[in-house]
Order: sequence, then structure tokens, then C-alpha cells
Amino acid sequence: MNDLSDPAVHFGPYQVHPRQRRVLEAGRPLRLGRRAVEILLVLLENAGDVVSKQALIARVWPTSVVEDGNLRVHMAALRKALGDGQAGQRYIVTVAQRGYSFVAPLSIEPMTLTHDGPRPCHNLPLRRTRMIGRQALIDTLVQQLPRQRFITLTGAGGIGKTTVALRVAELLIGHYRDGIRLLDLAPLSAPSMILPNLATLLDLTPSADEPLPSIARSLHERQLLLVIDNCEHLLDDIALISETLLRQAPGLHILATSREALRADGEHVQRLEPLACPPTTGNRAQALGYPALQLLIERARSHQDRFVLSDAELPLAIEICQRLDGIPLAIELVAAQVERFGLPGLLVQMQDTFRLLTGGRRSALPRQQTLRATLDWSFDLLSGGEQSCLRRLAVFRAGFSLASAVAVIAGAQQAPADVLGSITQLVAKSLLNVEPGDDEVVYRLLDITRTYALEKLTLAAELDATHERHATRCLVLMEQARDDWELTATQAWIDRYAPLREDIRAALDWGLGNAGAHVLGIRLTVSAMPLWQELSLLREHALYVGKALALLQRAKVPCTQLAMQLQLALGSLSYHAMGGAPQTIDAFVSARRLAETRADIAGQLRAVSGHMAVSLCAGRYREALSMSTQFDRLDPRTDPLLDLSAQRLRVLAQHYAGNQTLARHNAEQVIQRMAQSGHLNRFTHAFGVQYDQSVAALTVLARILWLQGLPEQAWRTASQALELALQINHGTTLCYTLALAGVVIARYNGDEASAQSLQALLVQQAHKHSAQLFQTWAQLYAQHLSIDAVQGLDLVKDTLITLGVGHVDDAGFERVRNGDGGWCAPEILRVRAEALPDSAAESLLLDALGLAHQQGALAWELRCATSLARLWQRQGRRHAAHQLLSSVHARFTEGFATRDLMSVSRLLNELQDKRLA
Repeated sequence: MNDLSDPAVHFGPYQVHPRQRRVLEAGRPLRLGRRAVEILLVLLENAGDVVSKQALIARVWPTSVVEDGNLRVHMAALRKALGDGQAGQRYIVTVAQRGYSFVAPLSIEPMTLTHDGPRPCHNLPLRRTRMIGRQALIDTLVQQLPRQRFITLTGAGGIGKTTVALRVAELLIGHYRDGIRLLDLAPLSAPSMILPNLATLLDLTPSADEPLPSIARSLHERQLLLVIDNCEHLLDDIALISETLLRQAPGLHILATSREALRADGEHVQRLEPLACPPTTGNRAQALGYPALQLLIERARSHQDRFVLSDAELPLAIEICQRLDGIPLAIELVAAQVERFGLPGLLVQMQDTFRLLTGGRRSALPRQQTLRATLDWSFDLLSGGEQSCLRRLAVFRAGFSLASAVAVIAGAQQAPADVLGSITQLVAKSLLNVEPGDDEVVYRLLDITRTYALEKLTLAAELDATHERHATRCLVLMEQARDDWELTATQAWIDRYAPLREDIRAALDWGLGNAGAHVLGIRLTVSAMPLWQELSLLREHALYVGKALALLQRAKVPCTQLAMQLQLALGSLSYHAMGGAPQTIDAFVSARRLAETRADIAGQLRAVSGHMAVSLCAGRYREALSMSTQFDRLDPRTDPLLDLSAQRLRVLAQHYAGNQTLARHNAEQVIQRMAQSGHLNRFTHAFGVQYDQSVAALTVLARILWLQGLPEQAWRTASQALELALQINHGTTLCYTLALAGVVIARYNGDEASAQSLQALLVQQAHKHSAQLFQTWAQLYAQHLSIDAVQGLDLVKDTLITLGVGHVDDAGFERVRNGDGGWCAPEILRVRAEALPDSAAESLLLDALGLAHQQGALAWELRCATSLARLWQRQGRRHAAHQLLSSVHARFTEGFATRDLMSVSRLLNELQDKRLA
């Protein structure tokens, strides 16, 4: 079988479409990881032959260096997903010392291309194991959920609630227009964390005052399935949230799992019973029909490839299932020991353990106690090193790599070289789950196992030491993330580091807490800045920065480097929250002072640039221009990335100060330099207020182009900046380009539909990312807030005046007269003149016209010439008015459908007609 490019391949209940990389089980898509599908295709291409491990690795990971262990994990996942070994059916066999071979009969037939249309979105994990013994219940739930809307699966720990819920959700993929979302509550320790995580999951922007009602209102039109897993420690909160959401969102359905019912209105409770166990009487065929025994055999075979249940051992297996009360997790833990003890020895071990718990009576234990006894028994069978390993892994909140496990486990009683062996044993004994990733495997503890191990860690008096190693590992990962930040594509960076956020939060909560290692917590706060920056979690970032600064100020030994970095972060966060408030300025001034004591050029540049952003926001354009000249004194040219960022900030200062010709020259140079560098320097590297460099450069260029009389090019450039910001999905960068270019240029051009749409997006993004500065801008643009009610936002006030909103007060007029009007000075003079009598207005308009020409701002020249032409028209000087206005209009080469130019065309026609008359 050499060419699988066209045919479909059938084996058992499966159909494989190689070209589409799709596997169907009984007509339904079987969700497999990308690497697992590639492994299957290679084996199918060589069906009946042995494929060596080296050949598989070379085909499946052609550009990566991976170990045999990674292949084994993917192979095990593939076998489990296919049900390899169930009911005696074998698909893939291991050939000792040689490799793997696909051995099942298969057939080939022409492939029918399918067109599924857009696939509904969901975040369900790939199924790692086969479902045994729950099919009837799952079918019932699939039928009931669309009708009942709110179902809670309850049952003892380890009974399989999560497995059933995920399988039901998987079967409902495509049935909900707006998809399926899984909210796992296991990593959340406090009720206050529920709504922020839910909002992020649903991509919503809740109100700060009423988050739950606002989320509920946002879901009103959605048709969505929400799976809420592991509710037992947050029952009351989840009950309230569920009731509120379901009342407001008629298209929302909820499937929850909990050890007990939520006791919420409208809740339908479905209790999961243990897997049915075969009776001691009956024949072999009947016994093999019971799911508890099927699970025992399947899991034993996954650990011992040649395991076969003999007739003689059948009664032993039945008794084991009965003693374990049919609890799936307990059966899996015991099945992992079959190879070590055999069924007879295993039963003896269990009898001894359970006799201690029951005082020798054969009465059945409560099921939760059965699971606890099984966990105790499994833990006692571990070596000392394995016990230590399991205990210490309990500090991880989410998945972790082998390297992270080594860093957290290694210490007293456990050398780094021994950790791999311990990890391997924990996986083999079903105490640790392993999930194949594309390039490395991810390990994870089940919530119930993690809780048990954390208890053991506390009893062993190892909790603080393990927390410290965990925080240290998080610090290493965040330092690596910071180094990768400039060198890795955005989505790849987020995919790699965003899953660490629960562990980073846990490490920060410990490190900055009363019993934590404060210096370690402070260092982690600093190093984790790119994570919160990339995810635009400004409010959360601000809480950690505030805690770290408070601790640092109380420290006996000051650390200027950490203090400087925290002050810079505080300045940026304060800027996005309050604009040019005194707290913002103080933070950047403090940061600069600290940088100067260390002769830290990069730190000084960051502080100066942050202060410059504050000055621009406050409308102090001349001051900002003066600050930009400090970049030359600090000489960033020794670092090309710093030099590029400095040049972009000079562009900002030149543009806002009113020198559009020089600003455009430098802006185009910056964009060219970034293109030549491969856009590696994404953010304003080493600078105080960080946005994506390319978006920021395009944003200011769009503004310059509009002022220079190129409204169509300006709109295209603003749209390019917006498209790029949406593509990289960075919240504050998106707010920045919308507030400074997108909304403004659409309004300038008279495109009110686009302006309204972009303004709505600005409101949504500013709210979502807690960027109060941009929320205020959006409210001012929408005229929902008076400019007189805010301080330190003269840039917005100036912009509103250029948009025809607001008035020029005496203070604003004097500011322009004193030379600090910057980019909008000609327009402010023009608007002021419009409110004056003609006799006083003419002189002011002539000044404005000359200033606009001097700045290279053709757009302002046009407006000034228009106002002056109307004044002269009223005075009967139509010829002079026409001559002036036509001379300015003639310099335009585009944008004739924009509002200002259309108004000028009408006025020119009117002046022409009257002049001829």
C-alpha cells in the first residue's frame, strides 16, 4: 500500500481520510492530536510491516529533536483512542527491539470528499481514553440536555463525572451555533476568580460594577453549551451564577459536574453510579459483559501488553471489581499493579488493606472511603522517591513538563537523575496522567489525586520548600518567556506560555504572601510582566505590582534594579488607568532616578519615554519634544533595538509638536527598518508604555498622512494598523490604534458608519482589558462624558475640537499663543476665530493659515482657507475667496469624496457662480 492520497482506508469501525487528516469512528469525527494522526498514517502506509522508532520520529517530527519517550506517549494515546485491545481487537503491536506494526485487516475505497462548513468553536480537550460502560447514560444525556438546559452530574470522586461530561459535550459539537466552552474550576481557589475566568473564556467584557448581570446580558443572543467542571468547592457561587445566566440567556445550556448537587433553580441532577460489577455466579461470557470487568482488563492490558484473563483468574478479577465498588479511578489504580503482583497477589494485597479499614468485617465501605483506601494503598506501594515525587507535584495547578517536574521535585531524597524514573512509575501506576503535545509531553494530576498528594505534602512538612522550588521554576520559565518575547511569533508565544498563568498566579500568591519568599515573589512579578502585557490583564498585573512594591519598600536591603522595573510597570499601568495623573508622573520620575543611580541607559530611556507619553497625553507637546531629545544624549545607538524604539518615539514627538514633514520622513524610516529586521522588535523594547511597534508606527503615520492632505492613504494606513492589531490580538495595542487613528480618521473623512463601528470596538476592548484611559477616551468621543470632568487629557480635548466637538476656552487659546498648541494649533486658532466677529477673525485665520503651511499640514490649510473664504464671501470679496480656496484645493490629489473636500467643492462652485454672475 504505497499511495493513500486519494482512497479512504477502513479498519474496524474507523475510516481514515489521509488527505484531510481526518479519522471517523462509526461516521463521527474521532478527535486525535496532530502527531497521533501522522503516526497512524505512517503505520497505515506500511500496514503489515514493522516501522522502526527512528523512522516514525523522522516522519512525524521532521524538524524537531524528540525522545523515544515522546513517541511512546503518542503511541499509547493513539492506542487508547482506537480502543486497541478491547474485545480482543488489536490494531497496533509493538515488535520488541524493532518498532511498531499495524496488524488489523483493512480495506481501501475511493474517498468521498465532505464539506462540513465552518466548524463550531469549542475548547474541549482531546479524549485520551475509551469510554467504557456509560454509553446508555451518555445517549440519554445527549437527548436530555437540549430540552432540560441545566444538568448536574453528581457522584463520588473518581466515579467518572468529568469523563462523561466531556464525552457528552463532544457528541454535541455542531449542535450549538456559538459552540461549547469548558470552564474547569479545579485550579480556582477563590469565588472571586470565577467571573473573570468565565468572561475570558467567553470573550466578554463584564461591567466592573455588575459583572454577573453584564455577562448574562451579553449571552442573551448566544446559543451555547457551557460545561462547568469540578464545582464542589464553589457550590453556592456556581448555583447563583448558573441561575442568573440561564434566566437571561435562553439559548444557554449548562452541564456541570460536582460531588453534590448545586441545589440551584432549574437544576436536573443525574447521579453517576459505579460501573456494574459481574456477580460471582455466571459464565465467562456473561461476566465479560460487565463494564467494571471490561475496564479492569482494558487498563491492565494497557500496562501489560500480553495480559490475558484466564478462566482460573476470572473469579479473582470479579472479586477485585466488587471490592472496589466499581469505581473507575480505583479500578485504574489497581489495574496498574497487575503486572507487578498478578491477580492472586493483588487480591491478597487488597484484602490486607481493606481489612484494616473495616476491622475484619466484609461489609462494604462507603464509596468515597473505598477510593481513599485505594489511594492510600497505591501510595504505600510507591518507593520513597516515588512518594516524594507525587507529593511535590501537587503544587502544580495545571499541566507541566518533565523539566518543570525535575525542578520542583529534585531536592532532599530525590536527585534530578532519579526523577524521570519516578515520573515514569507514577504514569505506569495511573497516579499521573500524561498528554502528548506536538513537541513535548505534558503531565497532569487529576484534581482528586492532586488534593490527596497536597495533603501528604503538608503532612510531610515539605509545603513551603516545594512552593519555593515551584516559584523558582516559574521564575525561570518567565525569564525564558521574556527572552523569547522579541523572537517568537505572537500566537506561538501565547500558546507556549499562556497555559502557565495559573501556576504563575499560584507562585505569586505564595511569594508575595505572608509566608512566602518575598524577594523571589518580587523577581517573579517583574519577570512575568510580558505575560500580563501580552494577555492585556492590566488590572491583575497592577495588583501584583502594588504588592511587590509595598514589600520592596519594607525590605531591609534595597534593590534598585527591581524597584526601577516595578516603578516602570506602575507608571505604565497608572497611565492606562488614569492618564497623566500625578501618580503616573511620580512613577516614571522615580524610575528614572533609580536608573541614573545604576547608570542604566535602557532604564533611563524607558523612564523618559514613559514620561513623554504622559506629557503627550496631557497635551504638553513642546515638553514631550524636549524629552525626545534626551534620547540622543543617552545615545541608544549602541543597541539597534533601543535605537529603533527611540526613533519611533521621536516621530511621535515631532508629529504632535507640529513638524509633519520631518515626522513622516522618520516614520517611513522606522517602518522600513522594522521590515528589514523581520519585525522582531514587536513591543517598544525597553520603553515605558508598551504597544506593538508596527501598529504604533502605522498609527502615527496614518495621522501624519491625513494632516498632509492624503485622507485615502491615511485611512488605508489606519486600517492596516487595525488589521495588524486584530491579528496579534493585543488589547491595549488595539485600543491605542483605534483611539488615535481609526475612530479619528473615519470621523475626519466623514465616514460616520465606520467611526461608530470602530468606536464600539474601542469601548469593548478598553472595558475588556481594564484600560480606563481608553474607556474615558471612548466616552469622550461618544460625548457621554464632559471633557471638563477629566484632568490630564488635553490630547483628547484637542482631538475633540478638531472633530468639531467642544469649544476653545481662554486657557486653550493662550496655550496655542504661547507656542504649545502643537499639531492642532492651526485648527484651534481657526475654531477660535469662527466664534469671533469678522473684523477680529480675519487676522487670526491668516495666522492659522500660515502656521498650517509652516507645519506641512495641508488638511488644516484647507480648513483655514475655507473659513477665510467664507468670511471674504460675506464681505463681498468673492474673487479673492475663490482664488485662495482653489489654490489650496488644487494641491490635493485624493480624498475628493471626503467631507472637507466635498464641502470645499460646493463652496468653490458657489463662489464661481456668483463670481461669473
